[in-house]
Amino acid sequence: MSRPRILIVGAGFAGYRTARTLSRLTRGRAHITLLNPTDYFLYLPLLPQVAAGVLEPRRVTVSLSDSLPDVRLVLGEADRIDLDDRTLHYTGPEGEGGTLAYDRLVLAAGSVNKLLPIPGVAEHAHGFRGLPEALYLRDHVTRQVELAASSDDLGTCAARCTFVVVGAGYTGTEVAAHGQLFTDAQVRKHPLRQGMRPRWMLLDVAPRVLPEMDERLSATADRVLRQRGVDVRMGTSVKEATHDGVLLTDGEFVETRTLVWCVGVRPDPLVESLGLPMEKGRLLVDPHLRVPGRPELFACGDVAAVPDLENPGGYTSMTAQHAWRHGKVAAENVAASLGLGGARTPYRHRDLGFVVDLGGAKAAANPLGLTLSGVPAGAVTRGYHLAAMPGNRVRVAADWLLDAVLPRQAVQLGLVRSWSVPLDTSSPEVARVPGGPGQRQEASARSGPGAALAADTDDGGTGARPGRYRPPDEPAKGQPGSGPTQVRPGSGAAVLRSEPETAKGRPAADAAGRGHGELRSESETAKGRPAAGTAAAARSAHEPAKNQPGGEPARNQPGGEPARNQPGGEPAKNQPGGEPARNQPGGEPAKNQPGGEPAKNQPGPGQPPPAPHPAPGPVKRTDVPDVPDDSTKGDS
Repeated sequence: MSRPRILIVGAGFAGYRTARTLSRLTRGRAHITLLNPTDYFLYLPLLPQVAAGVLEPRRVTVSLSDSLPDVRLVLGEADRIDLDDRTLHYTGPEGEGGTLAYDRLVLAAGSVNKLLPIPGVAEHAHGFRGLPEALYLRDHVTRQVELAASSDDLGTCAARCTFVVVGAGYTGTEVAAHGQLFTDAQVRKHPLRQGMRPRWMLLDVAPRVLPEMDERLSATADRVLRQRGVDVRMGTSVKEATHDGVLLTDGEFVETRTLVWCVGVRPDPLVESLGLPMEKGRLLVDPHLRVPGRPELFACGDVAAVPDLENPGGYTSMTAQHAWRHGKVAAENVAASLGLGGARTPYRHRDLGFVVDLGGAKAAANPLGLTLSGVPAGAVTRGYHLAAMPGNRVRVAADWLLDAVLPRQAVQLGLVRSWSVPLDTSSPEVARVPGGPGQRQEASARSGPGAALAADTDDGGTGARPGRYRPPDEPAKGQPGSGPTQVRPGSGAAVLRSEPETAKGRPAADAAGRGHGELRSESETAKGRPAAGTAAAARSAHEPAKNQPGGEPARNQPGGEPARNQPGGEPAKNQPGGEPARNQPGGEPAKNQPGGEPAKNQPGPGQPPPAPHPAPGPVKRTDVPDVPDDSTKGDS
């Protein structure tokens, strides 16, 4: 008899615990497959310490292959689930598609950043749900302080040293607390010229910090933040975000280059496509974590609305504690449904309390209802994290020890640019890549390697705030004249996009279908370096981009091969007038003048004239299928 197939989607707290428990319960009597975009489990509660330079990134990750040896790992993102055929279709990290069949399916896809209909937030803010976002914030904060220290303008210095965090929940409070310590340490070693101090602001419409937690915990966290210098403003949020700063709901405009969005999370949009009963974007399940009417389908973690048996009529909250416990119960019930375990058990929980790490020796905790603060709370908090982590405990403890005795290394690694971590993404675990295939939320191709730095150092350009750099020639989307950017004469080779691709926010693709999405800063252009990319690295700085007005559109289009007719470049072959000389102002006259060489491919006597040359403009690609645009997805 063949072994049953169990498929788990997502390796967060719920999915990882499900896979680990099932591996122990089944003991090889079932095929267990885990589908996840990354090859690691991320311990989210310690992510603020990664952004503040306390922990190295790999300390908060646990290898799935090493810790789950009996589980098959498939890298990819789920695209569609066919409930009747019991198959799941996914896209791999390199664009390859695949299908997985199952007898039992456990949905534990987790959550993504929660968006609100506030103008400018999606364009100018960054979330804090994945490792790429933490790495970006660490580099970005370091860069802003360094640029402020070298600035002679008081206003620019103040704007760069102002950091706005929206959302005073668990994550936002820890980000602001650790961030203030991090920037203060940098300024002590490299004082600002005006004697200024970095300013962190924590905003929330709630009446107090940590509104979902015990009031005594909230009071402790509020006191520590204010003593440290954090500007805590309750009952206040962002009304509009721009590249110059944020307009608050109380009417004040705060100049800043940093907006961190921590207002909460929403379930992964994957579950919305199933057409099953939902509760505020979460899949309704019974107390055994099974979807009613679908005995083969289970859900747990943030995507599941699990009845709270301790609070009849309610549902368990979207926290790591619940997700971790969901995973254990889901695994036991899946095994029981296959006859590989004991009886089914409903999900019940007992609140063990919460811990909030405020940086240094400060914390707020209420283990088993006992309210603690200061050093005792700090010891309990770190002890809890070490006990809860499924791996890397020694490495984490070693980093904490080193941080206590050595100064932090405040350097920019430049590994993650702002365009790689857009706020509106259905996969915050993975950094966006130019031309990356299979992305449910594509990165904007208006930015490219080096663009984040160009935006951060631009005090008054036309680009958006950090990482939303727009080349000087590119009009804003939706404005008159928007369309493909023109390459200026002598500006170097920039790989740009056609108008249909621009409208959809897809990275550029050349005639062979290879993605580029690369733009260069003015400094790189001036140096004449070839643009980065698959084909652009081999071209000189004087060869215009393909598929652009005045460039070389895709071949095999009606009208033959259009001109490389950049000013000063090479006009079209096969056009009346012959082939002018390359790179000469105005070109060289046709060689079919008296005493010269007749132009090639010109119509002879009695031959029909050549096909008319297509008018300048973007060429509709026929070899690349359209990708549905989901950038307008709102908050569920």
